[in-house]
Amino acid sequence: MKELQVALNNDRSYPIYIGAGLLTQAELLTKHIRSKQILIVTNETIAPLYLAKLQTALGGDYQVETVILPDGEQYKTLEYLEKIFDQLLAKKFSRNATLIALGGGVIGDMGGFAAACYQRGIAFIQIPTTLLAQVDSSVGGKTGVNHPLGKNMIGAFYQPQCVIADADVLDTLDDRQLSAGLAEVIKYGLIRDPAFLEWLETNMPKLLARDKDALACAIERSCINKAEVVGEDEFESGVRATLNLGHTFGHAIETGSGYGHYLHGEAVAIGTCFAADLSRRLGWLNDADVNRIIAVFKAANLPATPPKEMTTEQYVDLMAVDKKNVDGKIRVILLEAVGKASLPVNVDLAQLQATLNGYAG
Repeated sequence: MKELQVALNNDRSYPIYIGAGLLTQAELLTKHIRSKQILIVTNETIAPLYLAKLQTALGGDYQVETVILPDGEQYKTLEYLEKIFDQLLAKKFSRNATLIALGGGVIGDMGGFAAACYQRGIAFIQIPTTLLAQVDSSVGGKTGVNHPLGKNMIGAFYQPQCVIADADVLDTLDDRQLSAGLAEVIKYGLIRDPAFLEWLETNMPKLLARDKDALACAIERSCINKAEVVGEDEFESGVRATLNLGHTFGHAIETGSGYGHYLHGEAVAIGTCFAADLSRRLGWLNDADVNRIIAVFKAANLPATPPKEMTTEQYVDLMAVDKKNVDGKIRVILLEAVGKASLPVNVDLAQLQATLNGYAG
């Protein structure tokens, strides 16, 4: 097992545990649990696979309740968030209770947001069950839900007590979800770790073949990158924004095509290709750089072609609803070079439209 630390400038620093078989190691959980009351939030896909294992690991000394939500981005809404509050209230949970989010990014985001809100904050633990959640969304304390007009626009920064990334749970992850997670792994190479990007280009076949050593390396390196950025900028007032490379375009794709049509990682892959194209138009990247970026996503079995049904006007309208925007200006993360991201850049509408009209994948 590897243990990394998300080092924050307060008492909210916490560990990330990475390894195999961690779900059944009770001591990793219990030392972060404050009282006898535990609510496990999971979904209909994960519950039959791992809920009983987690309950067994916790043992019989706790009041363990569960909420099982439908599986999918389309259920990451205020309506389904209320089901978590319903159970917390019905079972008379106190503010010393602990919420455990057992699932992918949707469950982690919703569970964390519920924990942030219930009685103005209860403890929660992240047990991510997808590659994307293990390398990105479970780390850093971003929580929230979607709205029909914008993704992740309702939420809070709220840090977990710990993150438990059990590599064994990836054995039941389907190939599409595995590739979606690799989009966020590739992101770290593009924004700040060019040596890691080179490693990914060489080892992508091993990752797709689920080589345990390769996956463990990718998870650890990604979490190190994420923890360093979050430790420097917890509330995204500066460098943390670079973690959103491709996300402004990607969130527009997810919203515009209907939540759940594209997996988050798939939309981010396309969005990063858009960002690379715009970076080229600004003179920061050359053709070879852009082709390299497209190639690494395609090697991970990720889409690089934008949805044909979305119009330029639709993109612009949806990108105007983004947390990075200031004073009505659309701001995006771009690449000054392969391995170096920019801070949010105010985008000239004509340049943005040129990319939206000209990039075909």
